[in-house]
Amino acid sequence: AMSAMVLSIGSNILGLANAATPFGIRAMQELDRLNPVKGTATNAMVLFLAITTSGLAILPTGVVALRAAAGSHDPAGIFFTTWVGSGCATVVAIVAATLLGKLPAYRASDPQRSGAASDAAPPAGDLVAPPEEPARTPPRFGAWLAWGYVAALGVALVVHFARETGSASWGTVARGVLSFWMIPLLLAGLVLFGWARGVKVYESLVEGAKEGFQVALRIIPYLVAILVAVGMFRASGCLEAFVTALAPLTAPLGLPAEAVPVALLRPLSGSGAFAVVSEILTAHGPDSYLGYLVSTMQGSADTTFYILAVYFGAIGIKKTRHAVPAGLLADLAGIAAAVFICRLVFG
Repeated sequence: AMSAMVLSIGSNILGLANAATPFGIRAMQELDRLNPVKGTATNAMVLFLAITTSGLAILPTGVVALRAAAGSHDPAGIFFTTWVGSGCATVVAIVAATLLGKLPAYRASDPQRSGAASDAAPPAGDLVAPPEEPARTPPRFGAWLAWGYVAALGVALVVHFARETGSASWGTVARGVLSFWMIPLLLAGLVLFGWARGVKVYESLVEGAKEGFQVALRIIPYLVAILVAVGMFRASGCLEAFVTALAPLTAPLGLPAEAVPVALLRPLSGSGAFAVVSEILTAHGPDSYLGYLVSTMQGSADTTFYILAVYFGAIGIKKTRHAVPAGLLADLAGIAAAVFICRLVFG
């Protein structure tokens, strides 16, 4: 569970939200194996989801690419503000998930305190530790593969530079080689390393694909439900009504009316908020205060309800306990921190 959680959070930190989803689902499945009361979220599940929905981002690559496409002269200018916004959201998420779990209403429903599993005598088989597998010493061939990977990259860099001599610097050529060869070399390196370790690579790939298909079937109803709800929220006019009602209150605080839809849609739909951010960057310019603000807001929070629907839907959790308030508090903190830091730096 810890390995999957680290990979999921690390993917979010690097701006790879799509890669974080399968790791997050795997983490929830492993945490559910430790859950004595199926269908009820544990404190560990709530804490992990709160951290995930806080959207901690060190490299907000998606927003930076969108700003570059919109013609920004400083696409990476939101790095510092995004660090502040997402960092505040993460701190609030951890504190909220921890403190809310201690409230009597949520503590009473804690599966770990229910006694459902602790009062029962464990099966006899659980009293005997399984035999430990003998430790395997990595073969030397794995090290040779690693060096071969580095050597192949170096040769590709030298060959490419020889062709482009006089027309570009080493840095430019290196970036070109890395962008062109990194994915093929990475895939080939993973396959060769698995083969050197004695892993049945093809069989593992097929088994993982089958498991992923089953997970997709389980989460599709929850995914459709949240997407339909977001579409109804936007198409019914409720979004515009909320914007009209909140604009007089948020404008003096540094949150213009044009940015309010991003704050409202971000916890619901990442693609919906991304589309609004794209429209604002095109209409008002990526290097305006509004452009910096919505870009920072996009990277300072995550899609709380979408993540809850997908992750909990994958393992059949119906009692989410304090996951929703913890996630929403993290989103609110991220948006507030984004407004504050953008007003301080760009206002």
